[in-house]
Amino acid sequence: MLNAMPKYSNRIHGIKHFSSTRSNPKSEKQCIPESSDLEWLFASLFELHGPRNWWPTVHGGKFELVVGAILVQNTAWKNTERALVNMREADIWSFTAILDIPITELQNAIRPSGYYKTKARKLREFATFITDNYNGDLNLLFALDISKMREQLLSVWGIGEETADDIILYGAEKPSFVIDAYTKRLLNRLGWKAEDKSYSAYQHLFHTRFPQDTYLYNEFHALIDYHSARICKSKPLCNQCGLSKQCPVGLGITPP
Repeated sequence: MLNAMPKYSNRIHGIKHFSSTRSNPKSEKQCIPESSDLEWLFASLFELHGPRNWWPTVHGGKFELVVGAILVQNTAWKNTERALVNMREADIWSFTAILDIPITELQNAIRPSGYYKTKARKLREFATFITDNYNGDLNLLFALDISKMREQLLSVWGIGEETADDIILYGAEKPSFVIDAYTKRLLNRLGWKAEDKSYSAYQHLFHTRFPQDTYLYNEFHALIDYHSARICKSKPLCNQCGLSKQCPVGLGITPP
């Protein structure tokens, strides 16, 4: 499976010490993962599931990606997709249109994504930000270095760290690892921890222990989400999990 994408094979095989195995966990005590642990996890998930080819944009390119990153908060992608279809059909398909349309019509269009009143405000706030500061041109924002871009995104009402990193990684195509609840749950079950439970601490693990490469970050985040949504659920399906022999939960050492 690791040879399935020739365009990226050098990057995948370029990760040092790729290993298909790791030592079985011996106790309930959690530890900070080493680089080899994260490399093992990436290689194993890629072998199990293959490339995910995220972000799942269809029609609207970078605009759709940013809007989707805002709408997908606290909901499934299928609900976000329905909201995006509604926006296209209602011709709310530019930042200008988001600002010009009556707020109730915008809310109605994105209703399938949930929290539609709050998310409508978030869309308006981002549309105002990109229009006032970058003449509506996402490419001008994406040209910034990562730290400056992240600072700018986090200054926008309603844009948190996960959404900002989604936009940076999948929109600007720059390596800023996305941390979400799936990531924290999977690492915790594997017996790993960060220095603390903060977003930045988990992100630091990936930024310092895994190659900083846009494609690899893209695939790793997507693979974690894909695996966690289908197998490592709130109630894990350990009997279907290809990681179970190296996982404390799969081995029955720790509770899920």
